[in-house]
Amino acid sequence: MRHKKLSRRFSRTSSHRQAMMRNLAISLIDHEIIKTTVEKGKELRRFLEPLITKSKQDTLHSRRIVLSKLNSNPAVLKLFSEIGPRFSETNGGYLRVVKAGFREGDKADICYVELTNRSDSEQLESSDSEIIAEESN
Repeated sequence: MRHKKLSRRFSRTSSHRQAMMRNLAISLIDHEIIKTTVEKGKELRRFLEPLITKSKQDTLHSRRIVLSKLNSNPAVLKLFSEIGPRFSETNGGYLRVVKAGFREGDKADICYVELTNRSDSEQLESSDSEIIAEESN
């Protein structure tokens, strides 16, 4: 029985799961939107949202905590300089998981994970590409 077992295991060892979450989080911080499976996206929320909360206070201690979780200096720098201040007025709910159908090969549920307050230029680019895609159909 799996009573009181909170995390998803993904048929991986604990070190592989931790590395996978780090890689997903770093990609999301860099690109502000990523495409992954629904299960990984929901688990990424549990991993990354506390780090975004820590990044709202730019102290040495919080930087070291986030750096120990991510192991990427450029991602921590962007998290504390751009993303943290952007969410300074928001209490939780920093990530949005949008379902996007099924993967072609194995029919796994696919979703987009994005920051709720993405930068304006990226939102304009994505809306332009959506409009172009609709016009072509």
